[in-house]
Amino acid sequence: MAATAAQIAQLRRMVAEPTPTTYIDTELAGYIETYPLMDERGEQPYTWSSATPPAQVVNTSWVATYDLNAAAADIWQEKAAVWADKYDFSADGGNYKVSNAYEQAMKQVRYYRAKRATKTAQLFKWPEETSGDQFPWIANLPEPLDP
Repeated sequence: MAATAAQIAQLRRMVAEPTPTTYIDTELAGYIETYPLMDERGEQPYTWSSATPPAQVVNTSWVATYDLNAAAADIWQEKAAVWADKYDFSADGGNYKVSNAYEQAMKQVRYYRAKRATKTAQLFKWPEETSGDQFPWIANLPEPLDP
């Protein structure tokens, strides 16, 4: 699924790029589509095939839902990189704080990274315990010494 015009417009407002001078719509759509989310019905954007090795298959039941905050953070980080090599200087009786642009962009990066959607991961215990183990593995306990 592709990012909608409304999502692109919202991302433009989030990153202070009202015109397509720096970022054209297809570039912004690419940033948006990098962060698909589970939709409101619990559908994931992809499913896995039963082939070996498994492959991602597009879920046709998924309603396009994206994390715009994560996309905005990526763009602000890219904008900060433009200012990273700038420095403050004094000339003709004036002080020029060019590094402030970098600091402000990085504040926006932190702001949008903090607002991005949460992700979950499923953990599996390994090795699995079996009932036949004489000495089951327990973390942080010394292992018995064989005589």
